[in-house]
Amino acid sequence: MSDVPAGDVLVEQRGDATWITLNRPDRRNAYDPDMAAAIVDALEASTRSRVVVITGVPGSFCAGGALTGLAEPDVTNMRGLYRGSLRLFDAIRNHPRPVVAAVNGPAAGGGNELVIACDLAIAAESATFGQTGPRVGSAPVTGATNVLGVQIGEKRAKEMAFLCRRYSAAQALELGLVNRVVPDDELVAAVDELVEEISRLSPRYLEIAKVSSNVWWNAARDSFTNGLGMLVQAIGSPDMAEGAQAFLEKRRPQFPPPDA
Repeated sequence: MSDVPAGDVLVEQRGDATWITLNRPDRRNAYDPDMAAAIVDALEASTRSRVVVITGVPGSFCAGGALTGLAEPDVTNMRGLYRGSLRLFDAIRNHPRPVVAAVNGPAAGGGNELVIACDLAIAAESATFGQTGPRVGSAPVTGATNVLGVQIGEKRAKEMAFLCRRYSAAQALELGLVNRVVPDDELVAAVDELVEEISRLSPRYLEIAKVSSNVWWNAARDSFTNGLGMLVQAIGSPDMAEGAQAFLEKRRPQFPPPDA
């Protein structure tokens, strides 16, 4: 089991569904390596459920990997964060049951990639979506630069991954990133309705359908690992340091010009 502080990941059984709630509101539910491992533990313990739901405590869905310390990064910890993200997303994709994102707030950076990894997604009207990588000295290589193109189209995926814009829940629905948008106070009911619908289906054949649907994820797997390798080599770069410092200071980053 992971060494995550008690309460950072809340697990609750609600009928046929296991609800996994990210509980770090002080950092908008961003995860560190231990917290990512705790989410994986919860996923691996939930295979007897018919559905798994991932959400966040009120105020945010997930801000991705925690950015604290990136201005002076520790290579070991950063490598652990990168690998922890991939292990988390793989655990969702390899889970035998449908995994549903109940997006109740901002899904940013790795949090947006968490939505990409989930099988289905329902968003509250106040939810927002978007990548942060090139803005903060990183790149979204575990979903947003590869699998997202299959989900919403290559040009739109590049727009999201390159430009770091924010998208409303309505825009995310139009793009195809989520399946449904509901008023904030109806999110839980909408997810419960989806859980009930899934629960009437054959778990055996849903698993077969899910495994088969992973063809594009599996095809992109080498891209994930290659991208993470490049990110590791770039740890401590001037771009990473400036992006992280600007983020923490809430200012516009001043990245150095490209090499000749």
